Amino acid sequence: MSEITPSFAGASSGANPSSRFYVLEHHPENGTLLGFWLYLMSDCLVFACLFATYAVLGRNYAGGPTGAELFDLPLVALNTAFLLVSSITYGFAMLEMQRKKMRTTLIWLAITGILGACFLSLELYEFVHLIHEGAGPQRSGFLTSFFALVATHGLHVTFGIIWLITLMFQVGRHGFTTENNRRLMCLSMFWHFLDVVWIGVFTFVYLMGVLP
Repeated sequence: MSEITPSFAGASSGANPSSRFYVLEHHPENGTLLGFWLYLMSDCLVFACLFATYAVLGRNYAGGPTGAELFDLPLVALNTAFLLVSSITYGFAMLEMQRKKMRTTLIWLAITGILGACFLSLELYEFVHLIHEGAGPQRSGFLTSFFALVATHGLHVTFGIIWLITLMFQVGRHGFTTENNRRLMCLSMFWHFLDVVWIGVFTFVYLMGVLP
């Protein structure tokens, strides 16, 4: 329950009591986290639509290459490892935040950002390779839905890295304030959410895509 603090205007200046009024300040303690949960639920709907689109178009090759011919599973598995390990390192950062250890918190956040950048680099390499092979998003319904789903996830990771770098500067400058701790918690939920979505992409798109 958040605290409501009454403020008395004119009380200390000797003003007429009839001109006194109350200013009520009300901010729910968990309002930010609740709002961020609502955002994540809306993002779930976005990815659900993209997964549904891929489910419908994923076998429409239009005489072009199939997933079994295009996907490099060892490369995708390495990319998956980068993202999953980054989720673990972010968890270490949150543990260090609770212990109020700024230096180690920033180190783990930096490692998380580096792993996220490695993930994006391999994903971009895959896109460039596919387009170079003539398997761009315009080639077939399968490739259109594939690029839409995977690129949307990659865009989320990009924004997550930008957010992470911004928070590193804020924590380094202002320390573990209540606001910074709340922002780190929101980014933690966002980062783990991206991991869960990628597990779905890896299973539903890549693993099932190489099946005959």
